Amino acid sequence: MTTSPSLAGLTARLAETACVTAPFSLADGGQLDAYFDEYRLAADPALLQDTAAAMACLVPGDARLLAGIELGGVPLVVALSAATGLPAVFLRRRPKGYGSQRQIEGAPLDGRRTVLVDDVVRSGGQLLKMARTLRIAGAPVSHALCVLERPLGGRMLLAEHRVTLHSLLTEADLPPTQGGDAA
Repeated sequence: MTTSPSLAGLTARLAETACVTAPFSLADGGQLDAYFDEYRLAADPALLQDTAAAMACLVPGDARLLAGIELGGVPLVVALSAATGLPAVFLRRRPKGYGSQRQIEGAPLDGRRTVLVDDVVRSGGQLLKMARTLRIAGAPVSHALCVLERPLGGRMLLAEHRVTLHSLLTEADLPPTQGGDAA
């Protein structure tokens, strides 16, 4: 990927702030020596704003709604909503067990073309599940955005289900870490 000076600077800031060399356990039982800590990104207001501004360029022109997946996608979608002026919804992995008992919160879907937003995409399974949830609820989904894409099949899985993945960075864009790959 060829990066502009501003994206190169953002990449360096993301690597410095959010790439952590430490053991990390994956949900599937795997283990990494280093990982991308989306909470460090979300906790840095300037970095979050700059990341959202860079991601705004990836939002397809026909998008009418942004959908952030809990938990890493929520701060990103809030910042991206502010950067683009598009309304947002927030997706829980499961419906809330009390109160509203909703899985989708925020702006009304109203059949608006929706773009999924998440922090890191690995296998694509979670994005695919959320795309299905939105489609069933009446929101067309054909695009997803992420900060970091790992080459573990997510792009291909999503494409098989008519969702195009747009990533700000891929694992190859990050500087090498001492301990191994970043999640």
